[in-house]
Amino acid sequence: MSFAIRALYGTFGDMTKDDVYKYLYRFFHPVQVRFVETDQQGHVFFGHFFTYFDIALTEYLKAIGHSYEQFLEDGVDFYYVESLCQYRDRAFFDEILHVHARVGKIGNSSFTFEFSIFESDSQRFIANGHIVAVAVDPSTSKPIRAPESLRRAVARYETTENEQS
Repeated sequence: MSFAIRALYGTFGDMTKDDVYKYLYRFFHPVQVRFVETDQQGHVFFGHFFTYFDIALTEYLKAIGHSYEQFLEDGVDFYYVESLCQYRDRAFFDEILHVHARVGKIGNSSFTFEFSIFESDSQRFIANGHIVAVAVDPSTSKPIRAPESLRRAVARYETTENEQS
């Protein structure tokens, strides 16, 4: 049964269909939990979720055609200035996690990446969160306007009818 069908039939505990779709993004990247990422309690150590977010962010940028290298070619770098993770359920060794990612907001110099993580087989909602990045001039480290090329790439990707990655 597909993720969307499971969402429609309520296999997400007490989450409603609207709750699920709020976290179901167009792009996701699979990540397999390695043993080294688990702690003495047997589940993923909380700090590793930020690594999963970063992996998905990097792959999302590639998928939309605006990799980190493109930022640098455009004379722009970015710094992470805020991160948040809300833990919904535990993840365990060898599980495959679907880390969903998107750019949820682009401001003047900042852009917010949003994430949600679901276990691939059971579709358990594992975590959600965000990372706020600020565009900076690489030579001065001062904030600058978020690049138009990023704005266009996000708009093009998020508004097309492509299937999920």
